[in-house]
Amino acid sequence: MDTITGIKTIIAVVETGSFTAAGDRLGLSKALVSKYVGVVEQELGVRLFNRSTRKISITEAGQSYYASMVPVIESYNEMLDNLSGQGAAVNGKLRVSAPVSFGETNLAPLLPELMNRFPNLSIELVLSDKTIDLLEEGVDLAIRIGSVSDSNLIARQITSYPLILCASTDYIEHAGAPSNVADLERHATIIDSNFKIGKHWPIVSPAGEALTATVSSRIAVNNPRAVKEVVLAGGGIGLIPEIVVKDDIAAGKLVQVMAEYKTFEFGLFAIYPHRKFVAQKVKSFVDFLFEKFS
Repeated sequence: MDTITGIKTIIAVVETGSFTAAGDRLGLSKALVSKYVGVVEQELGVRLFNRSTRKISITEAGQSYYASMVPVIESYNEMLDNLSGQGAAVNGKLRVSAPVSFGETNLAPLLPELMNRFPNLSIELVLSDKTIDLLEEGVDLAIRIGSVSDSNLIARQITSYPLILCASTDYIEHAGAPSNVADLERHATIIDSNFKIGKHWPIVSPAGEALTATVSSRIAVNNPRAVKEVVLAGGGIGLIPEIVVKDDIAAGKLVQVMAEYKTFEFGLFAIYPHRKFVAQKVKSFVDFLFEKFS
């Protein structure tokens, strides 16, 4: 074990909270992670972690070591990038987290192009609608749709997506199309429970007046693609990100209603840990996102 490997192992254990998770991040076995930690502790003559059969906890010495070594590893990685050149630096494994719908529909089809562009890069795409801890999960970059409130993270907005009101052609033929907020409140609607607005949908009239539609709904789901599927099946009117339904609208399966009214927009953000040095693979992936989605 060289010194750099030992430092990276300690950092991974601190950030993930376990030997197992650190091993997953580094591509090492739990036993090897434990061995490396022991070697570093022996070299330093201090205990960096308290261990029990059920968990580990970082000691004061461990916290001091971690705080000191993170800038060292960042400087080391930056030096490697500078020496190897920008193109060659885009290598290694990039772990990306993304919302399920966006990842399946919009991001996954682009991965072959990304792989062709950077032959030395590998990618692991982790799809989840839950907000994760990037350091704990060993994620290099997360894509989030909506607001970002964690000040410990760098958030770069790639673009924004409006939400639109839409329904299936069958539903419109049966129930008619709403022409204003009062009409909308009389229709069946599908709620996306990810939205904090619940049944109170913010609407801006063509004249710029801020209104609220208090809608009626018997169905709530926590995924925009699922909302779309319910709408396609004639379940009512949905408030859905345009990017999720644009193909169905173009194909005539869905119809936008009250098109002259506006609702609100979601930002598409690239999120990564707030550190002085950002790996070239992360920078290149963010540039790729701007190219494809901005």
